[in-house]
Amino acid sequence: MNYNHVNKELFSFLDRSPNAFFAVKNMCDVLSKAGMTRLYEGASWDLEAGKGYFVTRNDSAIIAFRIPKADYTGFQIMASHCDSPVFKIKTNAEITIDKQYVKLNVEKYGGMLCAPWLDRPLSAAGRVIVRTEDGIETRLVNIDRDLMIIPNLAIHMNRQVNDGYKFNAQVDMLPLFCEKGEESDAFMGLIASEAGVAAKDILDTDLFLYNRMPAVSLGLNGEFIASGRLDDLQCAFASLKGFLESSPKDSVAVHCVFDNEEVGSGTKQGAASTFLKDTLHRIGSAMGRTEEEYLMSIASSFLVSADNAHAVHPNHADKTDPTNRAYLNKGIVIKYSANQKYTTDAVSGAIMRVICEKAGVPYQTFTNRSDMLGGSTLGNISQSQVALNTVDIGLPQLAMHSPYETAGAKDTAFLVEAAKVLFSSSVEGTGNGNYKLRF
Repeated sequence: MNYNHVNKELFSFLDRSPNAFFAVKNMCDVLSKAGMTRLYEGASWDLEAGKGYFVTRNDSAIIAFRIPKADYTGFQIMASHCDSPVFKIKTNAEITIDKQYVKLNVEKYGGMLCAPWLDRPLSAAGRVIVRTEDGIETRLVNIDRDLMIIPNLAIHMNRQVNDGYKFNAQVDMLPLFCEKGEESDAFMGLIASEAGVAAKDILDTDLFLYNRMPAVSLGLNGEFIASGRLDDLQCAFASLKGFLESSPKDSVAVHCVFDNEEVGSGTKQGAASTFLKDTLHRIGSAMGRTEEEYLMSIASSFLVSADNAHAVHPNHADKTDPTNRAYLNKGIVIKYSANQKYTTDAVSGAIMRVICEKAGVPYQTFTNRSDMLGGSTLGNISQSQVALNTVDIGLPQLAMHSPYETAGAKDTAFLVEAAKVLFSSSVEGTGNGNYKLRF
């Protein structure tokens, strides 16, 4: 696969997806263009073998699936997430300073690196809920221009900043929006204008800051990429592309993207929700499956939890495990954790290795140092709803949870190829830890 072509598509997706709402909208547009039928959770599902469908929840999570035949074996699933650590704009956001400046009141969403948010162009995007004659309506808004900045405090006023500084989200991280003018609540006036409604008709908002720097290639030979939201839109994009290019034969191919992974997944649209379980049940019901046949299909299913992984840092190589170390451009990372923060075990790890080998792409392994706690991902959380063989993987990256992250130029294409094989394959459980893999 031409990884430069893949990255061009990835960059477009990243730049058009400032947060989860836009990421899901963009995936919906791609799926619709590919001929997939949109479903709604509040409507009846009339499904046919040989066709593809997609459904969203909260406009910030999406599941797409393709049913190859009525007597399918199981489900081949890749799950990722579309949220990133960010600043959420609070209600009643404007704060006036000395009758001169207006800044916005924001709060942290997820575990972020604060310092990289300073001194760079920012803007706002998200959704607004507007009043209609018979209810409410959702509209997405994106102020597509350099709008705000969070200015650093000069070193003359903070001499210890380079010796270690603890950022206070309520003090240090509020963005400068404008000079104080005659107009009150200028920010909501701007949002209303973008939404095409009067400010009085906006009932509520979910708005977030985002970094305005576009995705780029860099390095002597263009071997690296940098962008906001690589964690985890890089995996979500690769899953979607592999899903569309696959050829499901015996199992239902399922592209799943959750929201709220960065804050624990415990929402109606997160991995701990019933979204995946409900969707798989409804597929089985629409295809005439009994509850026992549904459970049998789960036993012959496989889930790839795809959430980016830590690469060896060039300035801090000692922060990585001595023998399980991931590098940029060296392929898909299979992640292991004895405490099951990552769900990979010998069975699921072996299946993923076979998938990578079949796809002809490299893979590597990652564990945290034994004296350092790592983060968790959506794989183990989703098991509370749908218990099936699961492997945790990711693409290697640097500066995870920064508003501008770094990754390898080749790795997205590797995951696209592996996803194509996953979605085209089936895993049949035969008991006692034995599985038949069909590609």
